[in-house]
Amino acid sequence: MTAKIDGTNGVLQAYDYQTPTTGFSYTFAAGVQTLFMVPAATLATGTITMPASPADGMVITFSSSQQITALTLQGNTGQSISSAVTFLPAKTAAAYVYRLSNTTWYPTETVPGTGSQLVSGTSQASTSGTSIDFTSIPSWVKRVTVMFNGVSTNGTSNLLAQIGAGSVTTSGYTSAAVQMSTSNNIANSTAGYLLTGALAAAITYSGHLVVTNLTGNVWVASSTLAGATSNNNSAAGSITLSGTLDRVRITTVNGTDTFDAGSINILYE
Repeated sequence: MTAKIDGTNGVLQAYDYQTPTTGFSYTFAAGVQTLFMVPAATLATGTITMPASPADGMVITFSSSQQITALTLQGNTGQSISSAVTFLPAKTAAAYVYRLSNTTWYPTETVPGTGSQLVSGTSQASTSGTSIDFTSIPSWVKRVTVMFNGVSTNGTSNLLAQIGAGSVTTSGYTSAAVQMSTSNNIANSTAGYLLTGALAAAITYSGHLVVTNLTGNVWVASSTLAGATSNNNSAAGSITLSGTLDRVRITTVNGTDTFDAGSINILYE
């Protein structure tokens, strides 16, 4: 399709409509300026290539109805891209304008991963299993918020959060938590970010854990979890990962108590 002038509606922009699957590869054809992607579900990977012979000032826009977790945006032969998007949240568009004199594409609006972008994960029921995992967190993320809603286990082992790069890191943390009640309980852990100072199997817990990138691969954390019927837990900690954070796990100190109530989700930015 090429752009045309309509007597009633003015200039009609050329566009393309695609229903890609994970691992897709798409190249803008001559004359196409807008790409609408409507995949059936979240896509793990995909590649978009700019058109081969763009005019000076040409604007390319693309959007997706579903999240593309790892997106490769690349110029065509001889072209460069400034601030290439590496992640596309659901219902988000990105746009680039071409500067012919230096054959470079520049973003014309906030690009996910380079500006402020708050992305929600998929809520998981914490009603079974010994751990709840959130993986495929993009490499540009600097802060992760874990949200707990009425979470409970069948035992008394303290709740524990672990992060990782490629795999979950299970040692090297500096972490402490205190349960504030009629008798305060303090606990420490090097196996993860401790979330509770003491735990009762009959109590459900709600609150937040916030994990923030200090510098490099250093991540600091703080949390507040309140019991539904009594006590409040405050905690903090830090860890230096061996690589770029890409996952969060919620489990227990003993690793064997089973979740039996509630839900957990993450936000990242």
